[in-house]
Amino acid sequence: MMSFLFYLVVCSFFVSRCHAGCAEVDSQTEAVAGEGFLLGCISCKRREEVSARATVDWHFKPLQEDDFRHIFHYDHPAAAVLHEDFSDRLEWQGTLNGDVQIGAVYIQNVTFNDTGTYRCTFHRTLFLPLQLENVVVEKEVELTVVAVANRELTAVISEIVMYVLIVVLQLWLIIVMVHCYKKIWDDHEAREARKALKAQGSLLGSKDNCDGVQAE
Repeated sequence: MMSFLFYLVVCSFFVSRCHAGCAEVDSQTEAVAGEGFLLGCISCKRREEVSARATVDWHFKPLQEDDFRHIFHYDHPAAAVLHEDFSDRLEWQGTLNGDVQIGAVYIQNVTFNDTGTYRCTFHRTLFLPLQLENVVVEKEVELTVVAVANRELTAVISEIVMYVLIVVLQLWLIIVMVHCYKKIWDDHEAREARKALKAQGSLLGSKDNCDGVQAE
């Protein structure tokens, strides 16, 4: 779910509905069984100012098979699931107009049978001033389905760094406390020494006074 949200944020940031800009972001490639997964596919137009229309087709080749199956077709505003294995499980998450640049689809309730190669195909017609130009763009996503999500390396490194910082801060705190305690103890010893010297001086003074009285 987090990868799905991340992908949507990236897409919405780089590819606006008004085509203000476009950046091609690779799809995630690892899904967790029983959860949802966003199959990402972005194809940017070479010239943003040229109007166009595009349709998107998704094909799927299961693991250890040779042939692709046609599983999904989008021709704005109609979206159609074309294979029974994906019936009621595919949802269009791409551009919601005819000039499609985001061709993402969301798979609900991923199963281990969904492991394999997914091919996203854009059939785009560019409306140039003098003629029409047809462009075909194909992209593939190698999807692996796992029982439990693998932690990303950056997350592991961040956690290690966090624990190291915690240990370092604790050691630093202990050192500071020992230093402060030693300083307080030294000050206490110095005060006690001064009190002892002062008391000794007072006793010596009293003794001298007593000796003077006896002499008289």
